[in-house]
Amino acid sequence: MPPAGGPSSDPRDARDALVERLGVTFRDPDLFELALTHRSYAYEQDVADTNERLELLGDAVLDFVVTDLIFRRFPSYVEGDLAKLRASLVSAPTLAEVAAGLGLGEAVKLGRGEVLTGGREKPSILADALEALIGAVYIDRGMTVARRVVRDLFGDRIAAAVGQEVPKDAKTRLQERVTRLVGALPAYRVTGYGPDHAKRFRAEVLVRDEVYGRGEGRSKKEAEQAAAAEAVAKLATELDGVVEGA
Repeated sequence: MPPAGGPSSDPRDARDALVERLGVTFRDPDLFELALTHRSYAYEQDVADTNERLELLGDAVLDFVVTDLIFRRFPSYVEGDLAKLRASLVSAPTLAEVAAGLGLGEAVKLGRGEVLTGGREKPSILADALEALIGAVYIDRGMTVARRVVRDLFGDRIAAAVGQEVPKDAKTRLQERVTRLVGALPAYRVTGYGPDHAKRFRAEVLVRDEVYGRGEGRSKKEAEQAAAAEAVAKLATELDGVVEGA
């Protein structure tokens, strides 16, 4: 898959480049545009539909395809091992990395406020848009093409897991590091927002009453995992600084 190029001054160019990287020609161009329509854009432009329904569908398609791929690739893994590996592959931070590699941030349609506050680089927006895009591919071209897209996007990450230790989820990794470093457990603070049919959650993880990470998700668990992943990265940066300054 060709690497993403630099930021495009024309969002239409970014969307054309995205289609090329995916290797998918949409039969319904409107469906592709919908997959890229963030709620902030819909609100500002008085557009009725957003990508949130496609995001929900894409999440299910992604879970199924990734589970199928790792089930076949790792025949010796027990159920718990497969669940941990899948969780690492479809976590919000991983999805955001994959989306950034596609140049999805330049293609997504955001409201002016989100653009000004760095929305094109926000992990939650990137992860959600990638799921919506997978959902759109599934509706437009069917499961065969959707499976190929997911395999192309995640195949290298799955291959890299061969022979490696079963990955631990972000909350487990954070707990182990915090316990070892400061002898305390991380604490989570979660709040919900939005209507019941599209509820979302924001989480903060605290280490000794200091916020070390923030995350968002469709469930409390997903938001906590995203916050923990950010905290793990922050701890790693702080430890690198200690080593460099020694």
